[in-house]
Amino acid sequence: MADAIDYSQYQVDVSTLDFKQRDRLDKFLNFLVQNGGSDLHLKAGSVVRGRINGELVKFTKDPYLKEDMMTLAKELLKTRFPEMIKNKSVDFTYKLNDEYRFRVNIFFQIDGVSAVFRTIPVKIPTIDELGLPKSIKEICDTAMRGVVLLTGPTGSGKTTTIASMLNRINHARTSHIVTIEDPVEFVFKDDKCIINQRAIGEDCNTFADSLRAALREDPDVIFVGEMRDLVTIETALHAAETGHLVFSTVHTIDAKETINRIVAMFEQAEQERIRMTLASVIEAVISQRLARTIDGKRVAVVEILRKNTRIRDMILEGRDSEIPDAIADGRNTYGMQTFDQHLLDLYVQEVITRDEALDKASKRNDLELKMKNADLAKKRGMMLANGEDIPDQLAEEVVQLQDIRR
Repeated sequence: MADAIDYSQYQVDVSTLDFKQRDRLDKFLNFLVQNGGSDLHLKAGSVVRGRINGELVKFTKDPYLKEDMMTLAKELLKTRFPEMIKNKSVDFTYKLNDEYRFRVNIFFQIDGVSAVFRTIPVKIPTIDELGLPKSIKEICDTAMRGVVLLTGPTGSGKTTTIASMLNRINHARTSHIVTIEDPVEFVFKDDKCIINQRAIGEDCNTFADSLRAALREDPDVIFVGEMRDLVTIETALHAAETGHLVFSTVHTIDAKETINRIVAMFEQAEQERIRMTLASVIEAVISQRLARTIDGKRVAVVEILRKNTRIRDMILEGRDSEIPDAIADGRNTYGMQTFDQHLLDLYVQEVITRDEALDKASKRNDLELKMKNADLAKKRGMMLANGEDIPDQLAEEVVQLQDIRR
């Protein structure tokens, strides 16, 4: 187990900061990125906090004054401040320097104004740098039409994964990519592709309207930041049916739940039609969770569903409960994997602890059995490698599985 981190090292003496609110903010943001943080939390009447390795830690001993937070809101929003008064919150991006931008949500709460800044590195990481499975690269290289969905809770890395996939396409083939985001996070530079990025509220009005407009803009690839409503979902599915490759995100926990959620959003009379469409256009569903590593960092745990005849039939026939088994069975042939298969890999590779793997498991008891077998197999292999005899007790304990990594 990693040693506990002394978070007092992250605290800043407010007296050393510039009184100008924007300069003060920049110092906090610089401090955040220098320490590998992901989010900065500012709240009127509370100390400044940052999220480092998944933990919220205090950056100051003194609270941020209510008046200072209101001044900061006005400095950041300028002409958009009336929008905040009307809607009670505003999304936008903030550029710190040439290396870091931030996705910002600033909002009212009972003590005044609060703001959360999510770090967006200017450099878009590659799929390999993110440590993602190689089948994600295969999806980028082979998918020319259909729908690719990224799912998972807020903060699980969906946007970063999509950015790495779009940038791989950008460097590999000549296409027109249109993104519709709220707000724009990673900024792409044209390489082999031409990429037009539009921000909701600044460059366009709604996801649905912008997606319909995108179909008239000669796109090959469309990224819709989130499928929030029926109109957006239907338009995205139509775009995929007409030969476009559509990326989007859904706030669901796994592939099975993603299919259920999309179908359930429609009226009963429409659900069979939607199942037929989904079965036809779904290219992949990539679901993510973050797990804490042994050295105190975080790693993406990924479930991957890829289109094949068995998956298509299950969607058509409403056999969603069987999807996890189909994903597990398709690992070697189609490059699919369940969360528990990936967790077992990470445990065997000594990236995460036993407790962390079980905490993030979909089927805890099944994973625990496979981990026990992995431990016994490892012990047996080491004894054989050292020329030692296998004790009868150990031989009896080894539970034979057809494929321990299934």
